[in-house]
Amino acid sequence: MSTINETIEGEEGATRRDFLHVAATGLGGVGAVMAAWPFIDQMNPAADTLALATVEVDLSAIGVGEAIKVMWQGKPIFIRHRTAKEIEEARSVDMSELVDKQTDAERVQEGRAEWLVVTGICTHLGCVPVGTSDGEDKGDFGGWFCPCHGSHYDTAGRIRKGPAPKNLAVPTYAFLNDTTLQIG
Repeated sequence: MSTINETIEGEEGATRRDFLHVAATGLGGVGAVMAAWPFIDQMNPAADTLALATVEVDLSAIGVGEAIKVMWQGKPIFIRHRTAKEIEEARSVDMSELVDKQTDAERVQEGRAEWLVVTGICTHLGCVPVGTSDGEDKGDFGGWFCPCHGSHYDTAGRIRKGPAPKNLAVPTYAFLNDTTLQIG
């Protein structure tokens, strides 16, 4: 007659009880992972959120001197095709006149100075400034004007006058080719 602690054939020192313990623990671990997976998976971003992670914009329809407003992650993004005169004016500004000191070259991509891409949210209280994309008042410096509290931004999106403490933010963007811009 065999006992419960009888060794499994071919393995010395290993008992059936040891095998059952290992098998039950392994099965319990797999079961716990399978039960937890739906809870972990629901923490991933929703498909509609992932769809907003990047936006591609066709630049071919934007003429020199024009600007458009697109939405990215629920925020307005101003894309401006600057003229040579606007670029020259932005580059010739004396840095001592600026509240938030950034050169024009720091706000655009190298070799693509004609394209300015900024987040269209005033840095004072989060209003949306108006400008060339709206066909309205561009403010005292030819860029954007926040009518709520009177902040004026230049053609590089830098604060020049008013209560805003910072320049319009520059989002992450890349040129996929000569006519397509990807934001995000």
